[in-house]
Amino acid sequence: MRLRVEFTTEPFDLDEAPDHAVVAREVVTGGELDAVDVGPFGNTAEGDAERVLTAVDALLRQSLAAGATRVSLQVNVIPDGRDGQDAKEAER
Repeated sequence: MRLRVEFTTEPFDLDEAPDHAVVAREVVTGGELDAVDVGPFGNTAEGDAERVLTAVDALLRQSLAAGATRVSLQVNVIPDGRDGQDAKEAER
């Protein structure tokens, strides 16, 4: 199964990236994930479910430790065309 994670960390700082944002981005760029896209207000990454879930765990722990007061994230199953198998697995 493949997953896509989208996340933001707060508080925002428009002048320079806060430590928690830098840490979160380092986690996803170093997590052997595919299609990593980092931006000023949102970040996304895709990959194998186990790698994404490992990265999400590290992202939460490390960005909170670095001063994040809020982490918003969404995780989606990426369909791979196997007759809805990913959707069935996600429901379990």
